[in-house]
Amino acid sequence: TYIRGIKVAENGTSLIDRTDSPVVNQFNISPLQAEQFKIARSGSSINVIEALDGELITNKISYQVEQKSDYLESDVENDILKLAVINRYNQAEPAIGFIKNFGLKRGAIASSVGHDSHNITVVGADDDSIARAVNMVIEAKGGLSAVDGKNSRIVQLPVAGLMSNRDGYEIADEYIELDKMAKSMGSTLRAPFMTLSFMALLVIPSIKLSDKGLFDGDTFRFMPLFND
Repeated sequence: TYIRGIKVAENGTSLIDRTDSPVVNQFNISPLQAEQFKIARSGSSINVIEALDGELITNKISYQVEQKSDYLESDVENDILKLAVINRYNQAEPAIGFIKNFGLKRGAIASSVGHDSHNITVVGADDDSIARAVNMVIEAKGGLSAVDGKNSRIVQLPVAGLMSNRDGYEIADEYIELDKMAKSMGSTLRAPFMTLSFMALLVIPSIKLSDKGLFDGDTFRFMPLFND
């Protein structure tokens, strides 16, 4: 590839000299505890986000809670996983919801790429993994993370929590490995981190989760987690 007579790329490799980018960022929160992701059960039916592979639109479904615990937990067997959004600009408690079709059998994945507010969004099979994945993103002041038992991985995105200031090829390789890890944990989505990044985009119907709770994109109003 040539630009104005100068060769800038050959055989899939850029020949353009990279320049350092300044790090501009805003992460004003402290690490969270697993207990902060607990949510007390106050009904037998909950509103659930149904993610669609390759789509921004989500379905609104109901799920009958059969657990006997006082707290709602992820139902891995039925693929109803806990989803949370954490305000990264101010210290606040997580907003909790549930989502179907991510397919994770264990662990959690989290991201600070969360259109449009770019808060931290996380989905996982248990509260400990959820907290660990979130805290990895907080510690790095931005990124994509995955936690699977003792194993963990993060792609750091220090520029606004959205971009890297490192070599693009290195970041691409790291993302490929992170994507493989999420799929090894059971995710059936073609691009689990891409899907996760849109689960807090309130203007896309039918149901999303913001840092203030579930939002009905059809009526443009906040909605309760419990139906009863």
